[in-house]
Amino acid sequence: MRLVDSHCHFDRADAAHVTAALERARAAGLVHAVIVGQFQGPGDWGVAQEIAAAHPDFLTPTLGIHPHEAARATEADLEQLERTCARPEIHAVGEAGLDYYYDHSPRDAQARVFRMQCALAKRLGKPLVVHVRDAHDDCEAILREEGVSRGVIHCFTGDTDAARRYLELGFLLSLSGVVTYKKTEALQDAVRFAPLERLMVETDSPYLAPIPYRGKKNEPSYVVETAKKVAELKGVSVEQVAEVTTANAAALFGFTV
Repeated sequence: MRLVDSHCHFDRADAAHVTAALERARAAGLVHAVIVGQFQGPGDWGVAQEIAAAHPDFLTPTLGIHPHEAARATEADLEQLERTCARPEIHAVGEAGLDYYYDHSPRDAQARVFRMQCALAKRLGKPLVVHVRDAHDDCEAILREEGVSRGVIHCFTGDTDAARRYLELGFLLSLSGVVTYKKTEALQDAVRFAPLERLMVETDSPYLAPIPYRGKKNEPSYVVETAKKVAELKGVSVEQVAEVTTANAAALFGFTV
């Protein structure tokens, strides 16, 4: 079984433990992971690029401005994002999007920075990694208006209607450990509805550890539990889920496994 974690995070505090975490991931059957780089504040882009460069056979980096930080991004930061995302080693723009649950940035600032990253992904011909929470209508509208059709709705937690709309746009859906939780029937119905050929699995580590690890710090090796749940919901083997979702991730993000 060969799996890909399509969305994970490591921060500065994790840097000393990355090698051990990746060894555990390999032992669990992972062959690759997408490490998501995020704007941390003016002039600060975190450590994802450096970590990926140290593990080029296993980690593929992205870079973006999360909606939580949209209001803090200056014009210089937006210019820096464009320059950096143009580099060949950065395989996608994002995560970018809208978060109306926390509203850490005003919604107009979220929309402005999201639209900028939509345009950037189109201009560079790279996929867009989308974060959306409690904002599906506005997110879909912006994606349609900006003409973005290549990317992923990461940590998808919507219902069947939301899944249908994103799939019609051309996006893939990436499923996190949330799908293993109780009282997520609407999400589980959406997983049954969506074609396996349009799905990926992720951890969003260090957050959202799946059952039976819920409450613990998440890491890429735990993506196996999400794959098992997807297999159960789709009525197929976990090996088939691994094969198809790995191929989907490699095709979208442009890496080989």
